[in-house]
Amino acid sequence: QVQLVESGGGLVQAGGSLRLSCAASGGTFSSYDMGWFRQAPGKEREFVAAITWSFGKTYYADSVKGRFTISRDNAKNTVYLQMSSLKPEDTAVYYCAADLEGSAPYSALEAYDYWGQGTQVTVSS
Repeated sequence: QVQLVESGGGLVQAGGSLRLSCAASGGTFSSYDMGWFRQAPGKEREFVAAITWSFGKTYYADSVKGRFTISRDNAKNTVYLQMSSLKPEDTAVYYCAADLEGSAPYSALEAYDYWGQGTQVTVSS
């Protein structure tokens, strides 16, 4: 059983930065593709970014490309999401997720087997 715990959310002004962390336990983190998703009030959960277990290849939603950076530290079993130039529309609960088999597109919710509980990010204008 894989457990994921996000941290680092909070309140920030537009244009500011935050770094989210997701600590994994209970599995072989280094062999999982990892993703970040977000869900704003009244909206569906959407893909933000993903990073593969092999070669650390990264993928981003168009809405965050150039502003967000996903990275991972396999020694610490942790994946990060560095968020810069934040906008009010980035306000959401952010979730990390683990894909154990890599069997679907990285942007697809159904690709992921385990999810964290989420961390709130609020960007004020």
